[in-house]
Amino acid sequence: MNFFSLTWFLPETIGSFLWESFWYLYLIPAVPLVFLLKWLLHVRNQQKLRISLPEKYIRFSLVSLFRFVPSGMLGIAMIFMLVALARPQRSNERIEFLSEGIDIMLVLDISKSMLEKDFLPNRLEAAKQVARNFIKGRQNDRIGLVIFSGEAYSLMPLTTDYQLLTQTIDQINSSLIGSEGTAIGSALAVTVNRMKTSESKTKIAVLISDGDNTVGNLDPATAAELAFMYKIKVYTIAMVKVQNFVSDSLAVTSDENTLRKIASVCEGQFFRANDASG
Repeated sequence: MNFFSLTWFLPETIGSFLWESFWYLYLIPAVPLVFLLKWLLHVRNQQKLRISLPEKYIRFSLVSLFRFVPSGMLGIAMIFMLVALARPQRSNERIEFLSEGIDIMLVLDISKSMLEKDFLPNRLEAAKQVARNFIKGRQNDRIGLVIFSGEAYSLMPLTTDYQLLTQTIDQINSSLIGSEGTAIGSALAVTVNRMKTSESKTKIAVLISDGDNTVGNLDPATAAELAFMYKIKVYTIAMVKVQNFVSDSLAVTSDENTLRKIASVCEGQFFRANDASG
């Protein structure tokens, strides 16, 4: 803002400052009143000459205006003094609010066992809802997506495009990966591979699964140690309800111990989803 700009006197400009003693500003209108009172007293006490001069001898001179300069300068000085006494405070520095630089990888199990219906309509759809709710709660963090069943694939790189990420999650189904089984170790390995070069101060993986590891060349515990080595905290969410439930089509399977151990090794935390909202 230009120092000599009249925008300094706009209400929004004044309101943008913090004033330690705002009440001094209320005295500013009194400054011209002081000079008006001084002028009135001067006129009252002035000895008027009774000499009448012809109008042609009365000429206006710009020089005569200079007699108001001292009073004007004094008035301006008084106004600035009152502003100074009000103690305005404002930072001209541009403040940028930066995220903490958290990188998060969602690791979603889409294996056949996730079609169990202890959640409605099934575990997979409930897990997708958990993922969507998680994304809604984030701001400025980069989030990626890994899916797995018998194999693991990186479906979305780390991104802040939450809308695209959510749309991708909406389209996930159990037929995206042809190989059957649940390879949790492979999923963690893919996650580590995607996050190991990240320069983020905090790296997190959220593993959403029923915990039933059945295939894969890499043991989940070993993969967890690998994640820990790259400073990736792994939080696990078990998509299993603790209840006496027997599926008509598939055997109800789960292994919470695997998920608990992964969370423990990676200094994360284990959770159990209680409903479709997580």
